[in-house]
Amino acid sequence: MTPTPGIPLPAPGSPPPKDGVQLVAEDRLPWDVVAAVAVGGALGSAARYGVSLAWPAPPAHFPWATLVINLTGSALLGVLMGIIASRTATHPLVRPFLGTGVLGGYTTFSTYAVETRGLLDTGRPLLAAGYVLGTLAGALTAAWLGGRLGGRLATRSRVMP
Repeated sequence: MTPTPGIPLPAPGSPPPKDGVQLVAEDRLPWDVVAAVAVGGALGSAARYGVSLAWPAPPAHFPWATLVINLTGSALLGVLMGIIASRTATHPLVRPFLGTGVLGGYTTFSTYAVETRGLLDTGRPLLAAGYVLGTLAGALTAAWLGGRLGGRLATRSRVMP
């Protein structure tokens, strides 16, 4: 194995990392991880597209659909990471499929940026600033609360028979 700069190689015989990420020989791509991310990304992107079709935002109006998508996606990512961090073992494809794939495809920074620019272009700078700050504060809060909830759910599931 060739080490990645900044990432130490695991000790021989050590268990794989909790998050499922493993170093592989440089002549082999981790196709199972690539496939999990691709399938998850397709599902997440399709869900986001469905929400945006169901809840369109006319020009110069507040983009509620994207805000809700980014806040719910941040909360769900927090739940996922809280569960993963609280467990001793998860399937190695859970994080790539759900975290990077589904939720990475579902949430959208690019649409957030384009919609902010659209609000600025239509003379709505205060609305644009509110959107930027509200999304940032809301997403950070949602991820934090989701992480706490995920940790509690994981702890509760270990106690149950």
